[in-house]
Amino acid sequence: MKNILIVIAFISSLTLMYSCEQESNKYVIETELGDIVFEVYPEKAPITVTNFVRYVDQNIFDGATFYRVVRMDNQPKDSVKIEVIQGDFTGKDHYFPTIEHETTKVTGLKHLDGTVSMGRFKVGSTAAEFFICINDQPELDFNGKRNPDKQGFAAFGQVLSGMEVVRKIQSGEVDYQSLKKPIVINKIRRY
Repeated sequence: MKNILIVIAFISSLTLMYSCEQESNKYVIETELGDIVFEVYPEKAPITVTNFVRYVDQNIFDGATFYRVVRMDNQPKDSVKIEVIQGDFTGKDHYFPTIEHETTKVTGLKHLDGTVSMGRFKVGSTAAEFFICINDQPELDFNGKRNPDKQGFAAFGQVLSGMEVVRKIQSGEVDYQSLKKPIVINKIRRY
């Protein structure tokens, strides 16, 4: 009987660890327009996820905004068009060092509808700016044509619910690609 209780306790602890581990990969972006729930993939994009979670755990995104939306109608000079909303904080000096670029060739992830990814200018300049794809965006993947270096962007997560909020943000009134009224990110937290 004692051995059976030990086995049950062991299985219970493994089940609890597994469920906690699964929950720890889910996050919620609380905005003034509603919540966006997404999961991250630390096993596929460990550098990018660790970086993002570091910002979340330090509450650095509290009060940040979705400030940029890219739609088919507001990129007249771009031959390769995409659809995303982009978020970041401004006026804070809490940036951690930039991280190594994890391409989609390395991670196996793709920029699909609802993919969460990191913004960058050149390879190795990723800090905290992130974006969410609206519709599939293969030109943001490795070898895609949106960035001249063809290294693509670092996808690291996927929206599970709240794409209606993402689309509502994308439909906001803009001055070129900047939202006239940026949407406040009240908090990003573990879900």
